[in-house]
Amino acid sequence: MHIVYIHQYYCNPQMAGGIRSYEQARRLVARGHTVDVITTDITPGARQAGWTTTVEDGVTVHWFKVPYNNDMSYARRLRAFAEFMVLAAAKAAKLRADLVFATSTPLTVAVPGVIAAKLRRVPFVFEVRDLWPEVPIEMGALRNPVLRKVAGGLADFAYRNASEVIALSPGMADGVVARRPGTPTTVIPNAADLDLFRVDPEEVRRFRAAHDWLGDRPLIVYTGALGAVNGVEYLVRAMHTATKVDPELRFLIVGHGKEWEPTKALAAELGLLDRVVHMWEKVPKSQLPVILGAATMSSSTVRPIPGLWNNSANKFFDALAASRPIAINYGGWQADLLRQTGAGLVLDPVDTESAGAELARHLRDESWLKQARDAAHRLAVEQFSRDLLFEKFEAVLNRSAQLEPANT
Repeated sequence: MHIVYIHQYYCNPQMAGGIRSYEQARRLVARGHTVDVITTDITPGARQAGWTTTVEDGVTVHWFKVPYNNDMSYARRLRAFAEFMVLAAAKAAKLRADLVFATSTPLTVAVPGVIAAKLRRVPFVFEVRDLWPEVPIEMGALRNPVLRKVAGGLADFAYRNASEVIALSPGMADGVVARRPGTPTTVIPNAADLDLFRVDPEEVRRFRAAHDWLGDRPLIVYTGALGAVNGVEYLVRAMHTATKVDPELRFLIVGHGKEWEPTKALAAELGLLDRVVHMWEKVPKSQLPVILGAATMSSSTVRPIPGLWNNSANKFFDALAASRPIAINYGGWQADLLRQTGAGLVLDPVDTESAGAELARHLRDESWLKQARDAAHRLAVEQFSRDLLFEKFEAVLNRSAQLEPANT
């Protein structure tokens, strides 16, 4: 089967970002499918006209440089979304396809997907990574009633034209069906890359020894975006409390985003920066395994907005792949999973003092840590391994390929 795969922010392991699409695409090729990925090149540098094509692990990737970063205003981001929508529609229409697959965000990727599928008279499958427009409305980021209506109409358009929708969490699937009842929907969350996160203990020992501030001290890490939804300052405040109990605890932030400077300023204000709290710029995915291997615990946070509880953050599954407990500050399906299995901590969404006390207590509890590491490993192997979830993903594509394109 020839698949056109549209993902505006596709990354490979040498780039900083999630590699879900890379892992799925290369596995499709290994199964005998042909895959053309249409994406953007957001690496720093001057804008370049025209498409660049690379072949990575048998996957043909078409790149067009459309600048984008988390520091941009919402208006500038919308412009980047619209620009890629037009470019991707033109590119996808020229490529041979037996099926067109598009993965959000942004929601606008559905447009070139549907156009290409209609022109080729082939099925369209849509993947929902964030529930739009419900989440930005709940966050207060989408206030304009006209834009809300447009965004809602775009979601309806995507779901209506999809042979099947893939949702990254049960809550996202519920949101899809609530908006358009009867939409065939399959939940396939992000995955644990077990092979990638298998690290030599000696490499971890060298990593710790190379940093005087770390050594053999307990370490909690946060890896990923520092955006408006993430609320990483929560962890800085929690560590302020935790280090009053245990001054030897350490916190490493590895990432990027518009909240980088405010988070750094807060750490400095609390007297933690470069002593307890250390901040590194984002690194390629391939460098994360040793960092998580050196961690006592990982973490994932969001602001106290229930709509964000349906997330399927890569950092959660990276922690499982590395057999590391994870601390989160939100409810929903991941919280339920941690409570049921003991693979981590569910912290209060707003009370950073109680969160800090709980972190201090568990970061030194070797018995609890061992049980949590074992539970994280079992989850990674038995429920969230990349190979296991890929089987479900390919089954959706194969099932959809047997169907006629959906009617508008």
